[in-house]
Amino acid sequence: MKVIKVKDYAELSKVASDIISDLVKEKEDAVLGLATGSTPIGLYKNLIEKYNNKEISFSKVTTFNLDEYCNLPREHEQSYYSFMHQNLFNHIDVKPENINLPNAIGDDLEALCEEYNEKLSKTQIDLQVLGIGGNGHIGFNEPGTPFDQETFVVELAEKTRQDNARFFSSIDEVPTHAITMGIKNIMAAKQILLLASGAAKQDAVKKLIEGEITEKFPASVLKKHDNVIVIIDEEAAGALEK
Repeated sequence: MKVIKVKDYAELSKVASDIISDLVKEKEDAVLGLATGSTPIGLYKNLIEKYNNKEISFSKVTTFNLDEYCNLPREHEQSYYSFMHQNLFNHIDVKPENINLPNAIGDDLEALCEEYNEKLSKTQIDLQVLGIGGNGHIGFNEPGTPFDQETFVVELAEKTRQDNARFFSSIDEVPTHAITMGIKNIMAAKQILLLASGAAKQDAVKKLIEGEITEKFPASVLKKHDNVIVIIDEEAAGALEK
């Protein structure tokens, strides 16, 4: 696990975007695993800027997103479909047919999980972007998720719903379930890029870097992967042994 410490969120976003743009320049048909939440927004802004400056093209890139809320209409402003289009896809030349998010709308959610798993099994993600939750969740893989878990329906932990309530009018509006790539899917990526910013992530970063590998802290599994880059800013690194 390579840890890159940077000064602040702006630098974190720039360093992350350089890693991704270098990959896309080298392999124009790269397969990118993307994440939602507040942490990657700066990364996406930087990628849009690079696209606008004609530094990179996404015309041959394929994307896979980690997760999606169950039965939240795609046009809902808090769906991850909307988030990704607002913050990245609408502003670059990625082809709509190359964009993949879990379809999480329907009664047979298990079948929808199998459908996404099937898509994932037919390719290999070159680089998977991750954030980290306060409880160590990656994607929506909450504490206790088996490390060999593939795409599944998850009931969101109360802490995760509370963390996401700021994006909704009230916690009652936050969906209770989501479809997420499993830990096994995430670990199948060739390279993983985990981003953590701000003092609220201090404890999670400390456990990730200094703690033991345990299913009680899902992100700890990344220590078993041989190509992980963790980018943290000074605030997120605050609890680490110097």
